Amino acid sequence: MGLGNLFSKIFGNNKYKFNEVHIDSEVIDSIIWYARSSDPDEFMAIFDGEVKNEILHITGLVFLPTQTSGEGAIVNTGMLPVMTTQWGGSVHSHPGPSALPSDTDLFTFAKTGLFHMIICQPYNIDDILAYNRYGEFTDYKII
Repeated sequence: MGLGNLFSKIFGNNKYKFNEVHIDSEVIDSIIWYARSSDPDEFMAIFDGEVKNEILHITGLVFLPTQTSGEGAIVNTGMLPVMTTQWGGSVHSHPGPSALPSDTDLFTFAKTGLFHMIICQPYNIDDILAYNRYGEFTDYKII
C-alpha cells in the first residue's frame, strides 16, 4: 500500500468516484498566471468543482489564507467556504524544474481532495503534472 493510499484511507475521502477529469481552460490559464506571479515562492489553491456522471469537472480556484515560500506552502483548509462541498483537490507550484510530489505533497493529496496538480518552472502548460489522491499520475482534459 502506497503512502497516498494509506493517508486516503485514514482520512476517508474515497466517497467520490470519477473516470474523467475536465478542467476549464480559464482555470489552466489562472494556474500558469499565479505560478509565474508567485515565483520564486510557491502558490497554492484549492480546486472548486463537482463530480457528476462520473466526471470531475474543475471550474475554478479557491484561495485561502496561505503562507508561502520558495520551499513550501501551508494553506488553512479550515477556512474553506461552506458552499464548496465537492471541491476537487489542490494545485500548487514548485519554483524549480520538477513537478514530482514530495512526501508532504502526498500527505496533502490524500487529505484534501480527489485530483491534484503541480506546475513547475518555466510555468507553461507542458509543465503541469496531474495526480490522483494516491499520488499516481492521472490524465485530464482541458475544456
